[in-house]
Amino acid sequence: MSERVDLGAVFDEHVANEFVAKDVDATMRNMTDEPYVWHVPPLTGGHGGEAVRRFYSSQFIGHTPADANLHPIARTVSPDRVIDEFVLEFTHDSELPWMLPGVAPTGRRVRIPTAVVMGFEGDRVAYEHIYWDQASVLVQIGLLDRDDLPVSGGEQADRLLDLASGEERR
Repeated sequence: MSERVDLGAVFDEHVANEFVAKDVDATMRNMTDEPYVWHVPPLTGGHGGEAVRRFYSSQFIGHTPADANLHPIARTVSPDRVIDEFVLEFTHDSELPWMLPGVAPTGRRVRIPTAVVMGFEGDRVAYEHIYWDQASVLVQIGLLDRDDLPVSGGEQADRLLDLASGEERR
């Protein structure tokens, strides 16, 4: 009988390589030869080993604000997939080509609920689908006026964190 791989631990190592170590080679080592990464709202990422490496090198790793912080909400693990829900919080103090391509830094704080679906082949990352509400990000950095739109800003992150902790605000 084969020993089951702790996909949650592989997920955590992958994210630590991206956000903490900021090491493209380490990040790529726990991926399949032909992975893909897809940031759904801005249509950024890459498909295939070289394209993913290029994306990580030129747009993602090292292009995340130093104060970026992940606040975990929930994790679901299946035999071939990990789904993480969290709030990503940061100051928009540098260009973020993976999230806001071509948008100059605004210096504003962003708090955005985010979901990552990470698929595996054995113990290696085969793909990542990353989702967030881009309209909320644009409201928070001042590029979208929500007065006439059904759009929220950072309060969506506050509500989610409150609900997850059992302390709903009224």
